[in-house]
Amino acid sequence: MQTFIHDGMTFSVVDAGPAGAAPERTVVLLHGFPQTSAAWQDVSARLHSHGFRTLALDNRGVSPMARPSRRSDYRIEHLVSDVVALLDAAGLEQANVVGHDWGGAIAWGLAQRHPERVRTLTVLATPHPAAMLWASLHSTQALKSWYMGPLILPLVPEVGLTWALRTFGLHNLGLPTAQEQEYVRVLTQLGAVSGAVGPYRALPTMALRGRSDRPADEITVPTTFVWGNRDVALGRAAAERTEKYVTGDYRFVELDADHWLPEKRSERVAEEITRRVESTV
Repeated sequence: MQTFIHDGMTFSVVDAGPAGAAPERTVVLLHGFPQTSAAWQDVSARLHSHGFRTLALDNRGVSPMARPSRRSDYRIEHLVSDVVALLDAAGLEQANVVGHDWGGAIAWGLAQRHPERVRTLTVLATPHPAAMLWASLHSTQALKSWYMGPLILPLVPEVGLTWALRTFGLHNLGLPTAQEQEYVRVLTQLGAVSGAVGPYRALPTMALRGRSDRPADEITVPTTFVWGNRDVALGRAAAERTEKYVTGDYRFVELDADHWLPEKRSERVAEEITRRVESTV
C-alpha cells in the first residue's frame, strides 16, 4: 500500500519489506518534527534484513493530502486515530509500533487508548507524557522545551521557519545530508510548515488520556524506551521517570547519542526494535 484514506484525507505510507511477512512481524514507524517517513529509511532496511515488514507513515500535516487547517484537527486523539486507520487499511489487528519525537507521543497515545492494537511498543527519545509533565515542574525540562513556544504562535513558523529552511536548511541539527535535504524539500512545499507544526499548536488543548476502566497514564503493553543522553530537548528526569507509567514488560536503553536516533543510530535502533518484538514470540 502507498496511501490510505481516513477522515476525508489521503495519507502517504511507505510499505516495504518481505511480502510474506507475518502480521506479528509488521512494524509501524511514526516520525517526528521536522522529519518525514524518510527518517526511517536506514532503520527499515535493517529490519527488512531480519524479515520484518515496515509501514512508515507520513503523519497528519506532513502527508501532502492530509494537511487540515484547524488547530483542533491536530489533537492527539486525531493523530492516534490516523494510526488506527492505517492498521485497519493494512488489515492488521495489531502491530509493533515504533515512534520518535512527535511520533513517540503518538505511540504513547495509541498504547494508552488502544492497547489491544499494539503488540509491542518501542519509543525513541520522547518520554511518557505524564513523565514529561512531571519533569517540566520538577527539573529543567521546561527550559529545554523553550522552542515549542515560537512554533505555537500564529504566522511565526510560516514566515520565520520557512525563511530559515530556504536560507540555511536544517544543517544546524546535525542530520545526515540525504535526510536533511528530504525534510527541507517537503517542508518548503506550500502549506507544509503549517501542517508540520500543527501538533504543537494543538498542545494547549491536548489531553493524553487512556480508557476509563484503567488509570489514564498506564501503559500495559511490552515497552522499550530508548533515550540519548546528549538530547538537548528531552532531559534525564523525564526519561528516568517514564518507567513509573509502564506496567507491562519494560526496558530502558540509554545511548551516548543526541536526539536523532533513527537517522544516526539506525543499527542500534533496529536492534532494540527486533529485541522487543522477538521478546514476545
